[in-house]
Amino acid sequence: MTTPEDTTLPVEYLTTARLGEKGQLTLPKAYRDAVALDTGAPITVLQVGSALLLIPDDARFRGLCDQVAATFARHGKQAAALLETLPDARERVFARHYPQLADQTSSRARRPRS
Repeated sequence: MTTPEDTTLPVEYLTTARLGEKGQLTLPKAYRDAVALDTGAPITVLQVGSALLLIPDDARFRGLCDQVAATFARHGKQAAALLETLPDARERVFARHYPQLADQTSSRARRPRS
């Protein structure tokens, strides 16, 4: 039996980047190496609500984006509805990757305030 958690994509925190004065971002070397990005490599930037997704550009990916957008439109899904799911998704990913920290966080949240 497949649970919703089994179908989620892995999410990993890499780093916090700062925007340079010319609007430039530096991607972490570990990420560039993992996805084989060289200087000048094209990167697709997607906007989902107020979030940006940076994805190495690829013709297959562009086709996939078109299919995903068409599917969302066909089913009437809006960016706001997708973004509402992010906090719960983040908690599930955090709990899966860092179970001991998640247990500490949830036990602190359950304590009544005096």
